[in-house]
Amino acid sequence: MTCRFYREQDVAALIDMATTIEVVEESFRQLGTGGAENVPRQRARAPGFILHGMHASAEYLGSAGWKMYSTVRTGAKFHVGIYDIESGQMIALIEADQLGQMRTAASSAVGARYLAKKPVTQLGLFGSGWQAEGQLTAMATEFPLTQAFVYSRDEGKRQEFAERMSDQLQIEVVPVHDPRQAVEDLPVVVTATTSKHPVFDGNLLAEGALVCAMGCNWAHKREIDVVTVRRADNWVCDSIEACRGEAGDLLLAEEEGYFDWSKGVSLSDVIAGNAIGRNNQDSIVVYKTVGLAIQDVALGTKFLQLAANNPEVGIDLPF
Repeated sequence: MTCRFYREQDVAALIDMATTIEVVEESFRQLGTGGAENVPRQRARAPGFILHGMHASAEYLGSAGWKMYSTVRTGAKFHVGIYDIESGQMIALIEADQLGQMRTAASSAVGARYLAKKPVTQLGLFGSGWQAEGQLTAMATEFPLTQAFVYSRDEGKRQEFAERMSDQLQIEVVPVHDPRQAVEDLPVVVTATTSKHPVFDGNLLAEGALVCAMGCNWAHKREIDVVTVRRADNWVCDSIEACRGEAGDLLLAEEEGYFDWSKGVSLSDVIAGNAIGRNNQDSIVVYKTVGLAIQDVALGTKFLQLAANNPEVGIDLPF
């Protein structure tokens, strides 16, 4: 058994968002029923450099693996390694920026599938970057969206984003100049920013709204304010264990006395039927994601299944 190396363009050619959403949903279900195990992110630092690592096993797929990525001032490099659990052989090394964007977005879409008040034809989006693009694509794949209201601090970027995504998704993407317009009266609000501070006023949330907060995975940062956390009736994490280590949105609210981890549940338990994710139609729900390696391993394994039918994709590595 050889190990093959795959580049970003290979992933983009073979994986679509609809497939990704179904793969990620099943990975959550397996976490909830014992068919998979996830180990949260750890970080090693040097001056100007951070190495981030996380890993998981997917017994239900016969695979396991890790995601490693480095960040420096000029950017990040992502890789996923996949192993066959029967032989212990590493079978793939995958460039994983595209893969990571898609599984992150799919997590929000799966969360909204189980937690949002239906129907969902409109949403608010904070951010106009790479991750925001994935988030909007996933939500438009999952729901019959007609409008999205997008706010980011840079007027030019949000205008360009709105024009590009309107054309790409064939929905009306409206750039707004006031954060209020991306929150009020909307059933879903998604935050996909790099902000260290809350990006909207939680008092503006409609009854029954779902907030998908995915941009922050550092304990000292938050995109949603204490008001949002306090107003929520349900708090759902992609993983309680992972969020307790790095979800600043909730950790800082806990420090201030507005959140208790005993009230939170993992999405895997909601999907497996072991926990309640939404009390009723008027409940405000917060879905907090920091990203899980099981999603990378599951999607990487699905990619390998598709690549097996495309032998021209990838190259063999000498180990």
